[in-house]
Amino acid sequence: MIGKIKSYDEDTQTGVIKSDELYYEFHINDWSESLPPLVDLDVLFEEEGDTATMVTLIGSYPIKQEDAVKSRKTAMALAFFPLTGLFGAHRWYLGYYKIATFQIIVSILTAGAGILWPIIDGILLSTGNLHKDKQGRPLK
Repeated sequence: MIGKIKSYDEDTQTGVIKSDELYYEFHINDWSESLPPLVDLDVLFEEEGDTATMVTLIGSYPIKQEDAVKSRKTAMALAFFPLTGLFGAHRWYLGYYKIATFQIIVSILTAGAGILWPIIDGILLSTGNLHKDKQGRPLK
């Protein structure tokens, strides 16, 4: 069956999975992953009455919010290089798609005068004032 983890208590090492409006309890011994279960993870499991066994994560384990994924140096290079900076490549790289799209529009409408925007962004990146990606993770 497929379900979603609704709760997990580290003290008792038990949790609850919801599937098709039914709830199933599981114990950490039935968890197949090396990392602990987290609420809202999608799982595959075997049903034995109101108990879930052989609980397996569907997909990948989520990245912790504090794990750095994107590089500050890469973002700065994309901002300071005129052609990529003009079209917001650094913002695309960091996940700020709306701002990047707006930056392209400004660059086109101003016939390239929008080049000041990525220079300012590059300075913000180098000084640490722009220090997170769109998902709130710090830059490496």
